[in-house]
Amino acid sequence: MTTVERTYTSDEMMSVAAARALTGGQRVFVGIGLPSTAANLARRTHAEDLVLIYESGTLGSKPTRLPASIGDGILADTADAVISVPEVFNYWLQPGRIDVGFLGAAQLDKFGNINTTVIGADYADPKVRLPGAGGAPEIAANCHEVYVVVRQSKRSFVEQVDFITSFGHGRGKGEREKLGLPGAGPTLVITDLGVMRPDPETAELVLTQIHDGVTVEQVKEATGWDLKVAPELETTPPPTEAELTALRELKAAK
Repeated sequence: MTTVERTYTSDEMMSVAAARALTGGQRVFVGIGLPSTAANLARRTHAEDLVLIYESGTLGSKPTRLPASIGDGILADTADAVISVPEVFNYWLQPGRIDVGFLGAAQLDKFGNINTTVIGADYADPKVRLPGAGGAPEIAANCHEVYVVVRQSKRSFVEQVDFITSFGHGRGKGEREKLGLPGAGPTLVITDLGVMRPDPETAELVLTQIHDGVTVEQVKEATGWDLKVAPELETTPPPTEAELTALRELKAAK
């Protein structure tokens, strides 16, 4: 695989790294935005048989451009099947038939809990009211694994989220089991700076990989808690020419 000079953005690096995390044949429940970009890029590059499932009831969608929402007609036009929303949740999601839930976040804390509801301590009178939960809580609870892709800053990576919209690992290892949640929860967090994974003993997110050209200090400065770093820190290989071309064509498609 040939690489290119540093002519790519941090967002492009994030999308490529997130796409690489997906493998062929996986059934992926895809959120709109950054997760959808990464999932569609993976299908265009190395995982052609990736099965993309959207909350609106489209199974095996193969959009030729990025969908604007879960209700975008291109998802139904290119799907293997279109089913009802209750069937998506009752038959596919809740019984554990989805391999990966691919989500974004407004806030994420050190145990992988996601907030997309409110910013501020007062739910009734928040600083910002966000779009809300949608199907994300069910996705976070029931998928075999959850991958989160989000731009990193101290505003988005906080020690404790203001509101838990989608349960990650609560306040540490074992809390998902206490609640009877069947999925493994967040196993991978991909940002524009690096990659984090939960510590197997505590479930606290640990920096395991930094993107090419990024320093550990930069990642720590963009994190709202004392981020732990894996002893054997890896560096993400830069995007290849093929990956960048596919990503840019996908974003430019009308």
